[in-house]
Amino acid sequence: MVQSGKVYLVGAGVGNQDYLTVRGKQLLTTAQVLIYDALVDQSLLQLVPLSCIQVCVGKRGGQASTPQAEINQLLVNYCLQGKQIVRLKSGDPFIFGRANEEIAALQQANCDFELIPGISSTLAAPLLAGIPLTDKNLSRSYVVLSGHQPEHEDWSALARIDTLVILMGGRSLPQIVQNLLANGRSPAEPIAIIRHCGRPQQQFFWGTLTDIVDKTAKISLSPAVIVIGKVVQLSNQNSSPTSLSLTNKTILVTRAAEQSSKFTSLLQQQGATVVEMPALTITPPSDWTALDQAIANLSQFQWLILTSANGVDYFFERLEYLGYDARALGKTKIAVVGRKTAGVLQAWKLNPDFIPPNYVADSLVEHFPGSLAGQKLLFPRVETGGRDILVQELTSQGAEVVEVAAYQSQCPAQIDQSAWEALQQQQIDVITFASSKTVKNFSQLLQQQLKSLSITDRLLDKVCIASIGPQTSKTCHELLGRVDLEAAEYTLEGLTEAIANYKFN
Repeated sequence: MVQSGKVYLVGAGVGNQDYLTVRGKQLLTTAQVLIYDALVDQSLLQLVPLSCIQVCVGKRGGQASTPQAEINQLLVNYCLQGKQIVRLKSGDPFIFGRANEEIAALQQANCDFELIPGISSTLAAPLLAGIPLTDKNLSRSYVVLSGHQPEHEDWSALARIDTLVILMGGRSLPQIVQNLLANGRSPAEPIAIIRHCGRPQQQFFWGTLTDIVDKTAKISLSPAVIVIGKVVQLSNQNSSPTSLSLTNKTILVTRAAEQSSKFTSLLQQQGATVVEMPALTITPPSDWTALDQAIANLSQFQWLILTSANGVDYFFERLEYLGYDARALGKTKIAVVGRKTAGVLQAWKLNPDFIPPNYVADSLVEHFPGSLAGQKLLFPRVETGGRDILVQELTSQGAEVVEVAAYQSQCPAQIDQSAWEALQQQQIDVITFASSKTVKNFSQLLQQQLKSLSITDRLLDKVCIASIGPQTSKTCHELLGRVDLEAAEYTLEGLTEAIANYKFN
């Protein structure tokens, strides 16, 4: 007998996990099927189990989208299979979504469902901009409407409402402004546009009905929330005071998507707006054979050398997969490079036997405890593209180094479009690089775009290039022509501190 399925219509809120409800997060972590919208923040997708079936059915204006009837049928089919389904909708499920149609289809098929509210951009966007929707003197009421089809609205009535909140109105902004002016709204009426509400690339645009169209003429306003009314003028006095060093700075993070969250958090704690542009994708190696053989013969090795968090995680995940645990290491000692790598190892309930004083691989050889002569070392590493100097130096000291592929890092197929847009519009103040490989892949992705769009290579002229350490800096000089700052301590914390102390022009 097939277990009864259930569909949870969950509001994703705005932006990342910070604005997701506790109930929504709990359901995502146990979902068997995830059916999600295009505007849902990608960080939410990382909450679901690895076994979860993920289906993007996003709808974006002017782009190909999944027909609503097909979405309805997907929900019904998976539910009848006994699956626990999360239908993840941006904002709140009942605010300009088509949840009613999905519910009707579920009811007709006798499928169980539950509604989970989310924070709507209708409320969140004005708040994040410091705009109160109501005020005893300036706004006794507000109206929320869609700007998708302005020709269907009663603008004579809307023009008399104190405050208007308009979703999906970016493309229709000229018509919206024209309709309000034609129906008696003052040309001096304040207007604010909040773009990418709650996300790292969040932007605010301010103006009046007279000048807002010209101010945003060359800017894509999707997705955006438009607020019109005298309360907009209160935004300055309601803005949160701050003395954080990176306030009003936008920083591009190029780390792999699964590695960027810590660095993003560190920068945001300093007040920065962070735009993530993954320049690495981390995957299993093309062949596990060499690593599996090494694990089966761990007793032969005196040392296990780990130089990255990925190396740690992939090695120990494979160890467990093959039915072993930490006891298999026996008398094998562990050397790690860097405090972060040590921290990841400790998450596996193990402490390193040796950490070099400097967070670079070269320091491991210089400060290695005892003689390397005659030592047999196991080095799980990236499959291609890693530095060979460590192996060369260890070998020159008389050690036998067995290199095995534990993971692969590759260049993404294309540049993240939101990041590319931010670069084009010169919204980026700092580009960060935490490895030579991210520099190489960033350069490759950039050249692909420059070639296709015939844009000059002066795109980075006004951007600070920040490097985590000497080797990364060397690659920056080779491929990007310069480095503007380098971390004194070769860690994410050190890089954050260096950026926070940087003297911007």
